[in-house]
Amino acid sequence: GFFYIYPMHFLYIIYSKQSNRFYIGETQNVQKRVLMHNQHAFKNAFTTSAKDWQLELSFECESKEEAFCLERFIKRMKSRVFIEKIIRNPSVLKEILNKK
Repeated sequence: GFFYIYPMHFLYIIYSKQSNRFYIGETQNVQKRVLMHNQHAFKNAFTTSAKDWQLELSFECESKEEAFCLERFIKRMKSRVFIEKIIRNPSVLKEILNKK
């Protein structure tokens, strides 16, 4: 039989020492996306404030929608403490998805 393999999606969190800030996003290719942030491929993006973005967390999601849902949830929290908690304990993300 025919079946379609859906591409994986990831929620990612990057950090810049230079700007002392975190950035949250979603992508299919985390390594490529971090490189793009550091090369300022997104001209008017928040991440152009630094060139030293490092990957802090990559979390595999079942779909783009799931990754986007988590991204929105984290951004709405507007909390550095919450982001640091997720990095230390990514299972928090599973709990968020289970509650939606």
